Amino acid sequence: MKEKTSIRYFNKKPVRSRWDQDTSLWLVCAIDLIAAVIDTSNPRIYWYTIKSRHEELLANCKQLKMTASDGKAYNTDCLTIQGIDLLLDVLPNKHRKVLKEWLRGSNDPLDEQSKKKAYDLINSGIINDIEIGTIKGLQQIHSYLFEGLYDFAGTIRNKNISKGGFMFANALYLPSILKDIDNMPENTIEHIVDKYVEMNIAHPFMEGNGRSTRIWLDQILIRSLKKCVDWSKIDKSDYLNAMRISPSSPQTIFELIKNALTNDFQNRELIIKGIDYSYYYEEVE
Repeated sequence: MKEKTSIRYFNKKPVRSRWDQDTSLWLVCAIDLIAAVIDTSNPRIYWYTIKSRHEELLANCKQLKMTASDGKAYNTDCLTIQGIDLLLDVLPNKHRKVLKEWLRGSNDPLDEQSKKKAYDLINSGIINDIEIGTIKGLQQIHSYLFEGLYDFAGTIRNKNISKGGFMFANALYLPSILKDIDNMPENTIEHIVDKYVEMNIAHPFMEGNGRSTRIWLDQILIRSLKKCVDWSKIDKSDYLNAMRISPSSPQTIFELIKNALTNDFQNRELIIKGIDYSYYYEEVE
């Protein structure tokens, strides 16, 4: 069975996790967590020092194979939820507070909470149960990302909205427009990008359209072409400008997406990294 791994970013540092088949739980790489929380040049030594001093950590730590930067898999100390709680108890106060808030997530800004939901959408496998290429599927994605954050999560807007002087599809005609988009073909990259551009013009939700639709786009690409977008290859300003002019000139966004396509669509870390870039596109500078 192929190992289930994921990656999340904490203080802009990658933290690997691995699904443990025996316990049916995600376990977190201890050294990665230390590196993200502690300002130390050698997180490996720091981790081995504290685990040797606190035997209870060992009881809540399991060695699982994890792929390192050299591409090889090594036995790696991974913490259970109880192990992370024990780690919190032994960390200095300033580091304990940062880690606790990150784990809880309730004090995060809305975008950070939504981003964690996006990670979970991928890591949990729920994304595999979502309808692909339809407005219903897009509503399912939007609802998952923003449930509890927006009272309109997953709901098609009934008000007109605009951005940067551009008026998105009139709410009165939105149901008919979305039905037409549902029926657009998805056989080629040209077809798929056309459908993506039309969904952006429709902008069916009051907020959260871009973050939802980029996930939606990748799922169409995976099903139809066995490819996905490596969003790290698309510069933020280039992407925003391409989407701004896409209603009248879709070729620019087509070229950006086409040049960023990868066959590595089963790479969970690539998908998770794509979510980070997707949310970065929405940050106001």
